[in-house]
Amino acid sequence: MNRTFRNPAAFLVFIIPTLLLYSVFYLYPLSSTVMYAFSEWDGLSAPVFNGLDNFKRALADEQLYRSLLNNLAFTGFALLVQLPIILGSAILISEVRRFSGFYKTTFFMPAILSTPVVAVLWSFVVFHPEIGLLNLILRGIGFDHWVKAWLADDHTALLSILVANAWANVGFYIVLALAAIYGISKEIQEAAQVDGANFFQRAIHITLPMIKPIISVIVLLKVAGSLKTLDIVMVMTGGGPAGLTDVMATYMYRVGFQYLESGYANTIAFIMVIFTVILTGITSFITKKLEEV
Repeated sequence: MNRTFRNPAAFLVFIIPTLLLYSVFYLYPLSSTVMYAFSEWDGLSAPVFNGLDNFKRALADEQLYRSLLNNLAFTGFALLVQLPIILGSAILISEVRRFSGFYKTTFFMPAILSTPVVAVLWSFVVFHPEIGLLNLILRGIGFDHWVKAWLADDHTALLSILVANAWANVGFYIVLALAAIYGISKEIQEAAQVDGANFFQRAIHITLPMIKPIISVIVLLKVAGSLKTLDIVMVMTGGGPAGLTDVMATYMYRVGFQYLESGYANTIAFIMVIFTVILTGITSFITKKLEEV
């Protein structure tokens, strides 16, 4: 066995298949995207090189800017709303002695469902204007003037998607944070209790500082996930009303497959890649600095 692994050919046997898959499913599509981003192409005929025309169009495209802002709204909601819920819930569950398994299962259950299922569930069971639970409850308590078509209203459509997306995702990250909390030595927590530290003092001064690495991982995953949002928006609103809930991925899809402007769609995809790399790089730098504090 040792002789086998000392032979470089043995490593190539394992590496080459992986490199082939990586090249076919990542490098080739990425290089194709870059090539088509600089061309006029309808997805059927031969692409025609048009230089920077697509990028000039992107700079003047108001819908692209709106889609980018909606992606940032997903990012902001993930960090400012979901992250406190994730950490707070994980800390509370870690303190529970009875029925802790029930709480873990309850929080994690939505993460088992696929995103389209979650989108359909919230669209019809919660936000449907006639049979949705939200409007039924509002009517039942006499707030008829608040009843509306939540996914068709300019002011509530995006927020409705953000809430549904959060419900689907927080459970996984709560379990992730819980695993880190359970890794903290019990002796440290017990010593803090003996010294008179209450629940909130232990959470702020012991638990959160000691799970900084996993918080950094959660932040990076949430930022990256918010930038590639597609399916939940596509199923719940399709980018409507009037493109107000479009994110970059849904706008790219519509440009490429509905308008048959595949060249410009690849330009949007290329911009998405660059934006994602920059934002995740900045996030990674900030989280590393915070870990050192």
